[in-house]
Amino acid sequence: MTEKQQDNRIPAARRLRWRPLDIAVGAGLGAVSGLIYWAASLLSSWVFPLMTALLPGMAALLHGIFYFPCTLSLLILRKPGAAVYVGIISVLVEILPGNAYGGPMIFVEAILEAFCAELAFGIFRYRRWTLGTTILGGVMIAMFYNAFLLAFYYQGVSPLSPRGIIGTICELISGIVLAGLVSWALFRAIGSTGALDRLASGRDVRQV
Repeated sequence: MTEKQQDNRIPAARRLRWRPLDIAVGAGLGAVSGLIYWAASLLSSWVFPLMTALLPGMAALLHGIFYFPCTLSLLILRKPGAAVYVGIISVLVEILPGNAYGGPMIFVEAILEAFCAELAFGIFRYRRWTLGTTILGGVMIAMFYNAFLLAFYYQGVSPLSPRGIIGTICELISGIVLAGLVSWALFRAIGSTGALDRLASGRDVRQV
């Protein structure tokens, strides 16, 4: 019997239980994600306005940078709540040096984005760790975040206006590519190094 088959035979309550190792790996992933968020926030302060000037709504193509850890953390940890845990840590790390997006709303966004990713994997009872599920998570986050922006930041923009349609399409592309394909590729790349061998996700990658 292979290690993957043995992992699949573990009772769900035990398989989904958090261990000290999961907590430590999640904290590390959250810290790295927070540093990425911080750097991306600095760049976005001039990149986003430039993209908006070129084509209103196009800046959404890069929004996935701020939510790809949601899907990546679930792929690596395979535990309910992984996206929420990593998301909260990443925001804490991001705001410590200070950025333009600090405040309570950034926590609300991070938690709600994480719940969208959790829902995508939760539909399959945290048993289906595939590229398709990862892309589904990216799409769900993108659709939520697009609606969130229209409701709280772009109230004057109609979803059916050219700006609204372009933004929605770009947000979807960002979710599929950055939170879906890129998260999957990063997970496979990290797993192939052996760094995740103590986790079920890493063992799966190494056996393929």
